[in-house]
Amino acid sequence: MDITQIKFEVPATLQERLALRESIREYVSEHKLVPPVSMDLLSDLTSQLIQKLQLKSGIKGWLMVEINNCVWKDTVASVPFNKRILLLPKCLSNTKSCQAEVDDLGLLCNMCSQCNIPDLQTRAEQLGMMSLVAEGFTSVVGLVESGVVDAVIGVSCLDSLEKAFPLLINNAVPGLAIPLNGDGCKNTSVDESYVYQMLEMKSESDANFLNYDFLKTKIKTWFEKEQLNNILSSHTDLTSNIVRHWMGGDGKRWRPYLLAATYMAVAGKNELPEKVHQAAVAIECFHKASLVHDDIQDGDLLRYDKETVNATYGVPIAINVGDMYLGEGYRLLAMCEQSNLVKVASDAHIALCKGQGLEFEWCNSPQSLNMDEVLDIFRHKTVPAFEVSLLIGAMCSGADEATLQILSNYSNALGIAYQLKDDIADFDTDEFLSLRPSVILAAICEANSDKSFIKKLLHTDDLKQFLRSGNNEQKLNSAIKRVESMVDKYHREALLVLNDISNIELKRLLFRVTGRILK
Repeated sequence: MDITQIKFEVPATLQERLALRESIREYVSEHKLVPPVSMDLLSDLTSQLIQKLQLKSGIKGWLMVEINNCVWKDTVASVPFNKRILLLPKCLSNTKSCQAEVDDLGLLCNMCSQCNIPDLQTRAEQLGMMSLVAEGFTSVVGLVESGVVDAVIGVSCLDSLEKAFPLLINNAVPGLAIPLNGDGCKNTSVDESYVYQMLEMKSESDANFLNYDFLKTKIKTWFEKEQLNNILSSHTDLTSNIVRHWMGGDGKRWRPYLLAATYMAVAGKNELPEKVHQAAVAIECFHKASLVHDDIQDGDLLRYDKETVNATYGVPIAINVGDMYLGEGYRLLAMCEQSNLVKVASDAHIALCKGQGLEFEWCNSPQSLNMDEVLDIFRHKTVPAFEVSLLIGAMCSGADEATLQILSNYSNALGIAYQLKDDIADFDTDEFLSLRPSVILAAICEANSDKSFIKKLLHTDDLKQFLRSGNNEQKLNSAIKRVESMVDKYHREALLVLNDISNIELKRLLFRVTGRILK
């Protein structure tokens, strides 16, 4: 949802704000909400509360912030003081008498006692918290992601909240955002007692948030030459050498990352047992196999500006390399001594082949497409790539069936949203685009009953030039607009599925994953 469409008005009096915060506490307790909560759910909950209490719609933005605060309150209270940061706005200072300097990070208070910033910072530091005087929450998201801090308590003006609040939500930052009591960029005020209350909250047990930052480095080492020589077959024949060489090439390693991070979140551990290492390399083997075989099937000679295996060594050797990747993947999964992992991988493999087959079938005889047909291909070709990583990571940590079903449903929505975005991106460049089943084509076919136009569309030599000429460009733009709305729909669906997860760490991880994959 677009938060800029929501008004950020503050209840006029302290008495009103206190009464509403109490109502919010009861309301959140009623719904048994587990953080993080998506913007759409926050919006729906707030609308229900407005109706229940017969409030003015103008304070919806303030209520959303306060509901989110209440959802995160217990979690923030469990974070040790030295892992929290207090963020204050410069506009709390007394502009007429303030002598503080400003550097790249923010305002350097000289403790002149002409405003309430020194008192708030002093109290935070007495508790062992870091504090920073700067605008917005953007500056601290990096600190949270790197593990320097685990929670943010921020005071912010309404204008900054409009920009920063979605950032907190989408990054699943454990945080409390305390709105100032009015607009304006100077000499503003805040409910100080409320800020102190938020600062001083302390749970009997300390939260143990996981730091995923080390994972990128760890996973990178798994695909270095020495480690690959140890975990993959050590034969010196040409095919084995190519397998190890291409496995150690460039790559984002999204699949191994998702698998390992899911294991950590479900298990609640920063440790990675050997079976996670083996399973993660297995998943990358399956991915490499699909790329090698795709390049052969599509006749591609370049991938990421480098020669494909078939271009370098020829098709017969490339087929053999792809097959060896599959064998290595299943061998590594078998070493994990969990037969259910092999079943999940084989189901994904079969689904991928079926999806690829459906695509080939259409390409051999192109005809008018409908959206359901294309989405069915996505469910077979794209969804398993996410699903197999998440499921195997969770299964390695002993996740229950309910969690596995949620991850499966989440993968379906995320995978479709990802492929929808990818289809849109195909039409945003000037590169040649081969004819294949896509949602853009399906949207155009469904919106046009002219059979002669559809025939020309499906048999043109240059699809992009055809769609960018004359009135056809309007048809293309209309199709893209429809698909963009579908991306939003499946994005929301992915986050909605996560509402059924009770594991805060897993929920936080998948919120961030969704944001990064669909950004």
